[in-house]
Amino acid sequence: MKLRDSGMPDEVYWETLLRPAEALERLGLGEVDGDAAEFGCGYGTFTLPLAARVRGTLWTYDIEPAMVARTNQRAAADGLTNLVATERDLFEHGTGRPAGSVAAVTIFNLLHCEQPQRLLAEGRRILAPGGALAVSHWIWDERTPRGPHLTIRPRPEQLRAWAEEAGFAATTVEPIDLPPYHYGWTLHASRP
Repeated sequence: MKLRDSGMPDEVYWETLLRPAEALERLGLGEVDGDAAEFGCGYGTFTLPLAARVRGTLWTYDIEPAMVARTNQRAAADGLTNLVATERDLFEHGTGRPAGSVAAVTIFNLLHCEQPQRLLAEGRRILAPGGALAVSHWIWDERTPRGPHLTIRPRPEQLRAWAEEAGFAATTVEPIDLPPYHYGWTLHASRP
């Protein structure tokens, strides 16, 4: 299922809106000991710096074949060999990864979808005990240069509530600031 209000702008412009290395650090993903999964690779903006931090394999997914192709192209150019980018509808088929098989999961700028709990539940399912799920989204401000319409853009408290419903606990009381236009949470399983 394609997400509502999810079109991607030009790659060069897109990358001016994000600070992926800084965001990964702030979310506690300085290094990942094991495999990781990324929901929505896009142009590979977060994928490439994340793959460089993952000691195992980074499994990344996108519904758009052009996004998967671009991510693979960029990974090859950077010499990243621990990346597997797959075209996949995560709502229809999940990740296909075994339960408890990854040390980290990232879900960035996707939780404005119609069923965010399904993505969070899949992240919870594949996350190994002690692993972390990092989520981020556009701040709730109409002055952001991009992002989904405010009527479907999750506020931090809504995103945290969804995560708690999926069995996660946030590591901080307040969301993590991810300048210039995002916020995030680092989440850990709160119950079996």
